[in-house]
Amino acid sequence: MKVFINKRIPETGITMLEKAGLELIFPEKENLSYEEWINYCKNTDTILNVGGDFKYDRHFFDTCPNVKAIALYSVGFDHVDILEATQRNIPVGNTPDVLSRATSDVAFLLMQSVARRASYNFQKVKDDHWESFDPLHALGQELYGKTLGIFGLGRIGYEMAEKSKKAFGMNIMYHNRRPNEEAEKELGAKYVSFEELVKNSDVLSIHANFTPEQKELFNASIFEQMKPNAIFINTARGGFHNQKHLYQALVDRKIWGAGLDVTNPEPMPADDPILALSTVCILPHIGSATVEARNGMARLAAGNIIAFSNNEKMPYCANPDVYSHHSS
Repeated sequence: MKVFINKRIPETGITMLEKAGLELIFPEKENLSYEEWINYCKNTDTILNVGGDFKYDRHFFDTCPNVKAIALYSVGFDHVDILEATQRNIPVGNTPDVLSRATSDVAFLLMQSVARRASYNFQKVKDDHWESFDPLHALGQELYGKTLGIFGLGRIGYEMAEKSKKAFGMNIMYHNRRPNEEAEKELGAKYVSFEELVKNSDVLSIHANFTPEQKELFNASIFEQMKPNAIFINTARGGFHNQKHLYQALVDRKIWGAGLDVTNPEPMPADDPILALSTVCILPHIGSATVEARNGMARLAAGNIIAFSNNEKMPYCANPDVYSHHSS
């Protein structure tokens, strides 16, 4: 069975696939064009996909009918038409849990960085603008006893909530598709409506899986409803927020600050005016960028491919209905 791997992954995953006797196909260069990518996909049985450069949509599946399975090197799968894949009996694997700690670490880092204007002050040091002591210049805010609102309380959101509770004694509330009993029992988390989450969070952190229906859910009307001291954190997907609206909300002091590991668009232009604001910290989508998390992702993605090659169910499948669909 041929496996096309579009970008480099840690050696641990490659070793697993080679030991399983699979034929691995790597591109001759990084950053393929769409046409080059399609040509590779046409000549393979399975794909281990890294990144979200291209969409797995109806056009892709029509163009590459030989593709029988896709293993994503990510937990998110918003670049895949899951319904289309399921209808065509194509399982789509992902890599949940192994990056929960690393990604929540970044959300926690962003929250503190924004609260204390860390990026702004670091830039002052680099620019040799370390002025004499001014008791009122560029003050931050403390997080102790504040309310953290989590939008999407899965594993990553839980890790973020737990850190915030233990470190700063923050009160936790959340909005989810369904109540999270573990979070309510262990962290005293309160399940609230979306409207209440928006209006009462001192820090609002997004940890949900992105769907097209949620495109730019966080826009001018939502920022208008937030507290003027609120910090907006997004480490999920840039599509959740309208970045121009976010910038304007910050300039108009509708909210206090923003920490982003994902942007809209992504990558974002280097001249985006939001970068000049002192209560903003933006990172280039590094949520899972640790040795431990990336190795774990490689093992899970390889494991999904190997299971498929052995006619077994993928251990981590984003569309498990494909198996019942296939057997019916």
